[in-house]
Amino acid sequence: MQLNDFLSMMERFAPRSLAFEYDNVGLLIEPDRDEIRKVLVALDLTDAVAEEAVEGGYDLVLTHHPILFDGVKALSYGSAETAAACRILRNGVGHFAAHTNLDACKGGVNDVLAELLGLVSVEPLPPENLGRIGNLPDPIPFSAFCSLCDNVFQTKGRFVGDFDLPVQRIALIGGSGGGDIEYVHNAGADTFVTGEMKHHQALAAEHYDIKCCVMGHYETEFPVLKPLITHLQNEQNDVEYDLTHSGHAPLRSL
Repeated sequence: MQLNDFLSMMERFAPRSLAFEYDNVGLLIEPDRDEIRKVLVALDLTDAVAEEAVEGGYDLVLTHHPILFDGVKALSYGSAETAAACRILRNGVGHFAAHTNLDACKGGVNDVLAELLGLVSVEPLPPENLGRIGNLPDPIPFSAFCSLCDNVFQTKGRFVGDFDLPVQRIALIGGSGGGDIEYVHNAGADTFVTGEMKHHQALAAEHYDIKCCVMGHYETEFPVLKPLITHLQNEQNDVEYDLTHSGHAPLRSL
């Protein structure tokens, strides 16, 4: 596949127009070749993922989180912010990021989460349409829903709210969604699933009587990667897409 064909394919799936204005998406590091044969897929372009890409002979790294998100004044192998960029630049490997546009698009991060949680009548969560809101088929105790989230995301979550109360109307935003509590309240959700939440945001959730499942940033975004690979392979199967073996959640529980 030619690089321009890959860029067009990603634009069809996760259009740049869906990305937030502050975001940094698209082809962030151009590879030194036009022919794309192998793509490594990861949530983050860490130094370990960059090394995997170089050692594995990949032409491009496709990630959810963009590298070089903020402006930098120097590139250094000793900098956590730029080490991975230095490594792939030196070896001619490219980097493409689909971030908030992958959160918002059809079949993206939040659609995948809604499907994993078994939600029905799923709609975009206003006003930003980044997240999703939908219903469980039947009300269940919040404690049972918390257990479902632990199983789905393979982690131990932290929770806000009375475990004995029933839940059914679920809002979700993968990654960092704690700042959207007011949107969740206005949308009429009784429960909110997200990756990160600060103390004052949890207090706001209590104020609005919204139960919350805080499941980890990495854990709530990683599930999109396999469906993304499947979609890209179905679109055009002359490229090898591989899920990284080096990526992992930096925050873990015992």
